[in-house]
Amino acid sequence: MQWLLQQFEDTSKLAEALDQLGITYTWHKVVPFVGELIPKPVVADPGSVVMFGSYTLWRNAQANGYRPGVFKLRPFVREQVWHPYLLNGADALFLTLRDVPQRLADDGRDWFLRPVDDSKEEPGNVKSTGEIIRMAERVLVLDEHEIPNGSLRHDTLLMLTEPVRILSEWRLWVVDGRIVTYSLYKDGSHVVHRHEIDDDALHFGQRMVDINPGYSQAYVIDICRTEEGLKLLETNCLNAAGFYAADLVKLAAAIDGLGRT
Repeated sequence: MQWLLQQFEDTSKLAEALDQLGITYTWHKVVPFVGELIPKPVVADPGSVVMFGSYTLWRNAQANGYRPGVFKLRPFVREQVWHPYLLNGADALFLTLRDVPQRLADDGRDWFLRPVDDSKEEPGNVKSTGEIIRMAERVLVLDEHEIPNGSLRHDTLLMLTEPVRILSEWRLWVVDGRIVTYSLYKDGSHVVHRHEIDDDALHFGQRMVDINPGYSQAYVIDICRTEEGLKLLETNCLNAAGFYAADLVKLAAAIDGLGRT
């Protein structure tokens, strides 16, 4: 597998793991809004390339036919098999950004908000209706050709749900149908990064993977513990998700192994 890395703090950690495994890689910058890599990679086999860095790398991977390149995902809220286990999504309000000012009443209510697509345009977070409306209005005053790739657009589909109290949150990395590593990233209201997970949470995460076997060859799944039990929070693109306290040697070995299967 040929590894192409964009310089970030997290990819620097990944590079250390690749060094331990004796796996070679090259560093690249990404031309903003264009997606070209500098320096241009010399690729021996486009069918055996993986890229890590910003989510927009998928455009470069697609343009050059790199496989696996970037593991793009279907929106998790459209996966019917997961609906009974979702914290947010099954009963969500779905609005495009252009519909927000007319359809969302400025009543002070709080919403958990995130784009439906795994696009990183807006991270999942809690906002008041007023904040959401103002966010939409700032985008809608722009002509669509003025909006850079990777930003919220007039037609971005948003998911809005009622916020729920979360006790713990974990990120799990899935490669070829198996959870290969994990990290705690929130304990109550405190952000903490520790390489640990409760046994029942790990089993729950693997069950979520098992019941949706065709979802993706590799991805990140975030789960949480609530007062009502364990829930699936969301999935994310593995190539652009924060590593927290994951075992990156195990992750890199698993991904590199995809090129030999």
